[in-house]
Amino acid sequence: MIYLLEDDESIRKLVVYALESQGYEARGFETPDQFWPAVEEKTPGLILLDIMLPGEDGISILKRLRANTATAGLPVIMLTAKNTEYDRVAGLDAGADDYISKPFGIMELVARVRAVLRRAEHKPDTSVYRLGSLCICPERHEVQVDGAPVILTYKEYMLLQLLMENRGLVLTREILLDRIWGLGAERENRTLDVHIRTLRVKLGRAGSYIQTVRGIGYQISEDPV
Repeated sequence: MIYLLEDDESIRKLVVYALESQGYEARGFETPDQFWPAVEEKTPGLILLDIMLPGEDGISILKRLRANTATAGLPVIMLTAKNTEYDRVAGLDAGADDYISKPFGIMELVARVRAVLRRAEHKPDTSVYRLGSLCICPERHEVQVDGAPVILTYKEYMLLQLLMENRGLVLTREILLDRIWGLGAERENRTLDVHIRTLRVKLGRAGSYIQTVRGIGYQISEDPV
């Protein structure tokens, strides 16, 4: 089931129709007041979320979803007329899996939905990752170093978990940008490097596990390079 929170009726009807024509179950909601009871009643498989909404904006809604253990891992794609770098970064850093600016093509939207759902389906099922003093619990979205909790943003957490899932392997910048920030992520920006730098600081001495492979990307390993 895919939920769409969009106050523009024409867009809402078009997107729901397009998704259903591709074999997906979809429901549209005009306001957050309609959306939240539906989420409590049945958790969807993916959420399409507009930023400009009456009563509660999309960024606030996304933060609430990520703060709730029942919905923290839900794939979310932001739909918005805003197209500034600040709005893109705000949405992605709040935990969005992808970002589509209006006006958008319906086939592009469907392709993005498929890509995000595909990434979500291929997340490894594991209880805990451990490496030296570092411990990650995907089920609870918790990170600890030497038993002490480490507070990360959603994107920082997803980046760390992806590196840990591929421990010992070098992940290219392109792979990391695509898997964490989704299709259309700008390959030349410094978002990835900033997140890696912040992660190392927050992890303290465990930050040394995140290693730079110059000209290629990053890996996580206990062995020095």
